[in-house]
Amino acid sequence: MKVFRTLGIAIVVVLAWTSLASSQEPFTAGTWTKVTAAPPSPVAHMLLLTDGSVLVNSFFFTTHVDKWYRLVPDSTGSYVNGKWVGASTLPSGYNPLYFASAVLPSGNVFVMGGEYNNGGSIWTTLGAMYHPKANSWTSVAAPTGWTTVGDAQSVVLPSGKLMLANCCTTDEAILTSTSPVTWTATGTGKHDWNDEEGWTLLPNGKVLTVDAYVNLACCPKGSEIYDPTTGAWASSGSTVVNLVDSGSRELGPAVLRPDGTVFYAGATTNNAIYNSATGVWSSAPKFGGSLDIADGPGALLPDGNVLLDTSPGVFGTGSKFFEWDGTAFNAVPGPPNASLDSSYVGNMVVLPTGQIMFTDFSSDVEIYTPVGSPCAGCAPTITSVATTLTHGTTNNLIKGRQLNGLSQGAAYGDDNQSATNFPLVRITDASGALVYCRTHGFSSMGVATGTRVVSAQFDIPTTIAIGPASLVVVTNGIPSAPVSVTIN
Repeated sequence: MKVFRTLGIAIVVVLAWTSLASSQEPFTAGTWTKVTAAPPSPVAHMLLLTDGSVLVNSFFFTTHVDKWYRLVPDSTGSYVNGKWVGASTLPSGYNPLYFASAVLPSGNVFVMGGEYNNGGSIWTTLGAMYHPKANSWTSVAAPTGWTTVGDAQSVVLPSGKLMLANCCTTDEAILTSTSPVTWTATGTGKHDWNDEEGWTLLPNGKVLTVDAYVNLACCPKGSEIYDPTTGAWASSGSTVVNLVDSGSRELGPAVLRPDGTVFYAGATTNNAIYNSATGVWSSAPKFGGSLDIADGPGALLPDGNVLLDTSPGVFGTGSKFFEWDGTAFNAVPGPPNASLDSSYVGNMVVLPTGQIMFTDFSSDVEIYTPVGSPCAGCAPTITSVATTLTHGTTNNLIKGRQLNGLSQGAAYGDDNQSATNFPLVRITDASGALVYCRTHGFSSMGVATGTRVVSAQFDIPTTIAIGPASLVVVTNGIPSAPVSVTIN
């Protein structure tokens, strides 16, 4: 079964820096900036909400009431200068660490399971739903008959339905209704247990994973593809190099890039690339030395690079950060706690600004600002939206192409999911303030949907200024071309 981690909290401020020779053109690293206002308590997991705020949970490795907060950007769109507001608490008795999570097409947030609950090691089946408009949580029941969920993976399929794994069996289920909560079994033919495996949504709507619970002495390097149309898993070939640590069975993040390749970080110092167009695996360079990602975050940057958090061995400390550009690793400075952190304490989420928000179980929340410009052809495109909009109205329709972006954005093995493949609507109002309008009702949750026109709905706050304004759609930190609108 799973090897439980001993958690350490970084408390000393140290700047980590590494250098790595590269055959590519000169690379300029991004910079880290501390969020000005510290959160009310140490924080861990993050999810970007459809109103542009970031939902985070407080972290205490003890019995406690699990408070949640939102970081709300200021009127200029700055998260560095944002403010923290309360996001209520989970239902009584449910205080998980390492769990399944997702933002649903409704804009609500799904949370289920936990490797730990109230500080104790248990693969809990408890779950909850956050309702941002009401700022409240309600309980969600696990699929009937499941005795574990634990640190399970989840994914919102292109249809908008959420698929959940049982950590410790081959079972998966699809959330078919939230009122009442109903589940439908899926995932026939899974080769091994789901434990420690991450799920990556591909452009064709299928889901990629690497097998962790196989006999590594005889049969390493296995991977599988889930097809939502059949509900079945099938082999997707050898990963060429072994990515799975034999002791912990850990894996690293798998991030889909705009070119259709998935960078898959290993826990063995090996890394691999999956080409989603050809279905072929190939080996990728190593980070160097004993660096790997045995649980840890990666996030897609607007220019197509992937920011990665590595550390030595399995759960060793001394994190080193890199940007993968599709060919080579470029070392970048780490946040202040890097020298004391292991990769597994890191969490990343892609912000609408194109920056990456990073937490490490401490009260030091950091923002990484990359240098690269958005990749060509990666921006969403608005094809239809009303040119006159009324403040306080709901369910305004917007249509366009690539509104869900080209990737889920961020990834982390199996323990955390912080996908941002959904559209945000951001208006610069007559006063010059940046205003996020809550979005919902997404017609698709696929990635890289190409020329297909998809849609969403958005609600306009009553606080927005009246008069001429400029509207954009933002996905994975990349804005569309602006459209002139009038707020009346």
